[in-house]
Amino acid sequence: LLSIVQMPRGVPVATFAIGEAGAANAALFAVAQLAVGDAALARALLRFRAAQSGAVRKAKLEMPA
Repeated sequence: LLSIVQMPRGVPVATFAIGEAGAANAALFAVAQLAVGDAALARALLRFRAAQSGAVRKAKLEMPA
């Protein structure tokens, strides 16, 4: 891990968790990069993120006592 996060300037590295969550985040990162040059993909990503935000707002969260 240290060898990845301590890369020098000019060597950008995107790191993600392992497993399903990391794979999903890596895919979203890739889509975000591709969306810079693809308006349809950018719109789809915005719709996805808006849906995520809506789901969080609707979630009933219980506060610990």
